[in-house]
Amino acid sequence: MQTSNVGMSHAKQHAYNNPAVVFHWLIALCIFMNFFLGIYMETFPKHTPSNDAVLFYHASLGSLVFMLAVARLLWRMTHRPLPLPSSVAAWQATASHILHWTLYALMLAVPLSGFIHRQAGAHAVNFFGLGALPTLVEKNEPLRLFTDTLHETLVWVLAALVLGHLAAALKHRFIDRDGVAERMLRRL
Repeated sequence: MQTSNVGMSHAKQHAYNNPAVVFHWLIALCIFMNFFLGIYMETFPKHTPSNDAVLFYHASLGSLVFMLAVARLLWRMTHRPLPLPSSVAAWQATASHILHWTLYALMLAVPLSGFIHRQAGAHAVNFFGLGALPTLVEKNEPLRLFTDTLHETLVWVLAALVLGHLAAALKHRFIDRDGVAERMLRRL
């Protein structure tokens, strides 16, 4: 009987709570969709109705990623993450810690650079047709050009790190079989 209680408490200790799981998968879905929207947008000539329509959703979804990332960071700062199993090497735990904080930073920096890029080009960002988001910068061509390059570069860095994150999750799931990946796969 004592063994089953230990198993239950072990299972609870090693599963993220509902808000953490929802934030993780919702932000992941939004980033995935927005990455492909950005690529799709590039198939249209600039300043055409098709390009502008995709850009509207790309900017809105990017703004949503930023808002969700802020909420997730607030949640993360008030809730300690689950510890990694003792079987995880110290260097892997350090790499995981660095990767997660870098992903948090990019979840903020990528949409913010796109937002500033739009505004520096004198374009308001309308959030899913609900209204324009606050203006942070006035028209500024050098800033627009800089943030265009910065945004694109950060997107590719984020994509590479997301692939690394996915590879690590798959390693934990299928090679290490240590339960780390399952912590975000639990049912709500």
